[in-house]
Amino acid sequence: MTGRGLRLGALAGIALVASAHVGSPDTYFEGAAGAYPVRVIVRNPGVVPGLAQITVRLLTPHVIRRVLVLPVFWDPRTAAPPPPDVAAPVPGDSTLYSAALWLMSAGAYSVRVTVEGEAGTGTTLVPVMAVATRRLALEKPLGAALLALGAFLCVGALTIVGAAVRESGLEPGAEPDRRRTLRSRIAIFVGALVLALALLGGRAWWNAVDAAYRSGLYQPLHAAATVRATATGSVLRFAIDDSSWANRQRQWTPLIPDHGHLMHLFLVRDGGLDAFAHLHPLPVDSTTFETLLPPLPPGTYRLYADIVHESGFAQTLVARLDLPPAVVSRLPTPGGTDDAWWSGGGRRETGAVSLLADGSTMTWNRGDAPIVVDRDAPLTFLVRTPDSKPAALEPYMGMAAHAMITRDDGAVFVHLHPAGTISVAAQQTFMLRQPGDTIRGELGKRLAAMAMGRWEKGEVPPDAVSFPYAFPTPGRYRLWVQVKRHGRILTGVFDADVGAAR
Repeated sequence: MTGRGLRLGALAGIALVASAHVGSPDTYFEGAAGAYPVRVIVRNPGVVPGLAQITVRLLTPHVIRRVLVLPVFWDPRTAAPPPPDVAAPVPGDSTLYSAALWLMSAGAYSVRVTVEGEAGTGTTLVPVMAVATRRLALEKPLGAALLALGAFLCVGALTIVGAAVRESGLEPGAEPDRRRTLRSRIAIFVGALVLALALLGGRAWWNAVDAAYRSGLYQPLHAAATVRATATGSVLRFAIDDSSWANRQRQWTPLIPDHGHLMHLFLVRDGGLDAFAHLHPLPVDSTTFETLLPPLPPGTYRLYADIVHESGFAQTLVARLDLPPAVVSRLPTPGGTDDAWWSGGGRRETGAVSLLADGSTMTWNRGDAPIVVDRDAPLTFLVRTPDSKPAALEPYMGMAAHAMITRDDGAVFVHLHPAGTISVAAQQTFMLRQPGDTIRGELGKRLAAMAMGRWEKGEVPPDAVSFPYAFPTPGRYRLWVQVKRHGRILTGVFDADVGAAR
């Protein structure tokens, strides 16, 4: 097995469930469609073509006439999208609408949600990554039924052939002679041979289609991380060494900044999850990103790198890094940049209150109900000053807060904002996209110009932040919630046990 094959094999457990995040394929969005606050959930089918389940919830009471949904594939050559579908009201819940829509091609979509009601018409775009991450298995009862039906049809076809050769030329009531009977048996044998060859050819065709589909299952770009010592400290290098990235002129559109950065890199110490960093490496060339390494304890780290392409396709690259004890960093205490890190000294965060670095506290307002899979989790956090007053928060890269969630074994990792799991840059690509945007890099230039100087602006709620999300699988999870106060990034840490849905 080649070295590349070994690397892909090591990542297979993650890659088969990865897209814009790791192990969390569904899309959650909370925002406004005009005057209507909405929460949109898109359940990724996991296969392409596939049927995506879309739900739209109205977060404030309004008289609604109808809700329209339309998945639009990223293609600058498309002049006009097809007409939208009408989402059906869910019985028993006047604020919830649902629809099932086909995602026909792999790549970046935007689900256009339009609400028509008493406050006029409002529209919002929800970016969705359509990728094939699994292969649907044929259920045994259905397979047995299809096998029985096929056998019945084959026997029926051969019976018709035999009867046609044996009796088609006889007068009514006449019995076939031995010659006709022999010819009938020969025709049945030839017919059976033809059917067998047809079935073998069909099996070979199906296996080829299945192999092509398997080879097309989504795999995140392969990357590797290394550390080297310099005069100013230890430098972390993150390199995209996938062969498809070298041929990106045909396969990938250029990267665009998301929250002002081309890459958001997260380091999580394996095992105890007791060390964490949120960094923003700078590009050295088209394949390599570097940043100074913060003062993290030694150990094995899981790395997750969020990037967004000009097409609106967002993906998370994964790598591992062994950090030896000899690594020394001269970085100061976090402050003045968007980078932040945290080390908990091996302790678990079992309570609902986390002490922040400036003496303030962050409280997870989670309630008493257990957290279960695929049920909206109460991800609301309150920040209080050291004297228990509501803390004034500042925008952190244009958002009220950022949250990172991982399962203990690393099978799930997601980067959340109050707007949900979506990439803001991906959303903007669809807002700015025009039919004539066929020149690579032009849309990215407009996005970069629009983003200049805007990430530290905006309003932030005084002391509370919330995130729309539902945990995808049961297990033990750790949450890092980051807010900004007085120019300093503060990290609250929490643990959660997620149970299976009944």
